Amino acid sequence: MALEVQRKRRKRLSMTSLIDVIFLLLLFFMLTSTFSKFAEIQFSTASVGGAEPDQAIRFIKLDADRILVDGAPVPLAQVAPMLLDAKSQIALISLGPRATSQQLIDLLIVLAPVENLRTQVLG
Repeated sequence: MALEVQRKRRKRLSMTSLIDVIFLLLLFFMLTSTFSKFAEIQFSTASVGGAEPDQAIRFIKLDADRILVDGAPVPLAQVAPMLLDAKSQIALISLGPRATSQQLIDLLIVLAPVENLRTQVLG
């Protein structure tokens, strides 16, 4: 007497759902990653204390439409060359009421390559 055992047939594995999942993961990672470059800038606020005796103090006023270095209007590209004359100096940056954060970042990026320059933003 032979028993007939019915085997359960397995359904064929659908590749469509696997491809959909992979596509969604790829789309998610592409949208969450960024394709731009990031840069770091040094940012410090002014604190109580004085400058060292041999440090030159330069005053920069940033307004919405102009930049003043020690009271004289200067284009953004010329700010860094004006500060190359001293061995060690502090640049105090005062923000005007209409100055934007992007203008401050642009100024700090221009000042970043200047050696022996410490920038402080006045509150």
